[in-house]
Amino acid sequence: MLAWVRTGIALMGFGFVVARFGFFLREMAALHETSNAHGTRLSLWVGTGLVAVGVAVNLGAAAQHFVFLGRWSRGEPVVPRKVPMGLVVAIVLACAGVVLAVYLLVMHR
Repeated sequence: MLAWVRTGIALMGFGFVVARFGFFLREMAALHETSNAHGTRLSLWVGTGLVAVGVAVNLGAAAQHFVFLGRWSRGEPVVPRKVPMGLVVAIVLACAGVVLAVYLLVMHR
């Protein structure tokens, strides 16, 4: 459980940094009198999405741990999940990475 909590906190922290980076870009654009509002909105949405994924990972870890403790206290065997949470998180983050890569390729031509 602690490994998943650590992962969730890392995702939330990274999401916060990404969201705040958009504000940093907006301030830098204001200094140089250029406009890049589209990019700052995207970083806010991506950052918020990463924070939401981090929250979901922590909630999933808590639920999985609660089920484990219940089975363990009753003396039942602990059955591995059919779809491991690590696989789900990896697929969600990989999809987000592909979307961001396509966005970067399209926007910076």
